[in-house]
Amino acid sequence: MERTLNYRDHRRELGDNRYVYPVVSRRAAGLSIGVNLNPDKVCNFDCPYCQVDRRVPGDEARIDLDRLKSELDDVLDRVTQGDLWSKAPFSTVAPELRRVADIALAGDGEPTSPPEFPAAAELLRRCRDGAGLTVPIRLLTNSTLLHRARVKLGLPFVDELWCKLDAGTESWFSKVDGTSFPFERVLANLRETVARRPIVVQSMFCALGDEAPDDAEIAAWAGRLAELATIGTVQEVQVYTVARPPADSSVRALPRARLDAIAAVASARGLKVEVWGGV
Repeated sequence: MERTLNYRDHRRELGDNRYVYPVVSRRAAGLSIGVNLNPDKVCNFDCPYCQVDRRVPGDEARIDLDRLKSELDDVLDRVTQGDLWSKAPFSTVAPELRRVADIALAGDGEPTSPPEFPAAAELLRRCRDGAGLTVPIRLLTNSTLLHRARVKLGLPFVDELWCKLDAGTESWFSKVDGTSFPFERVLANLRETVARRPIVVQSMFCALGDEAPDDAEIAAWAGRLAELATIGTVQEVQVYTVARPPADSSVRALPRARLDAIAAVASARGLKVEVWGGV
């Protein structure tokens, strides 16, 4: 059965590719050329809403930069030659979404974690520029490693930073992101980063069984955002909920009305907010 590319299907696959995969992104409003730097499926978060099935073993951890370049050049060649949309799976994309929106460092784990991250980011920039394209290179990060010197070496090659912030308090952060990583370290990284360059904040809200973030949690989250906005530029806050079946079946999408109410709390603090999804 032919694979149909839409926002409900974010499988990290394209033929025999190990690293480069296409997805239709709601938030990017088009085709995102994804780059998976975590084929081993190792992540320092264990978000219950994650769609990655970590029960299935991953691939080798080491990033083969030559193979990454070959895979990316192949897809970019299709773009520049004008035949991208004529062949599967790209031919299944809805007509209104047939635009290449970005090249995105995102995949089966935290993309800044591999030692090859700086070299990979620079490689993406060279491949994109060599193809004569102007689409942005985006890094989708959980913000945990932005303080590391090695990671900072790769950031200048990234056009846009999309940084995760799913909570306002340590307790909800540990639950919704499935981690014991210090919440204050994430907040400190965001403060340091936004002081240097603009960021986009991506915030996933969902129910974990019968538990969902209450009004106090949302107020705390909006307060964190407001603090960041006093330090630097928060270009946009993305409020969304699950759109595809997560690995944890107890996770449920929030109603659209609740997402709109969450967004309104941040908007009242002077932030630009976009909402996606909801049931």
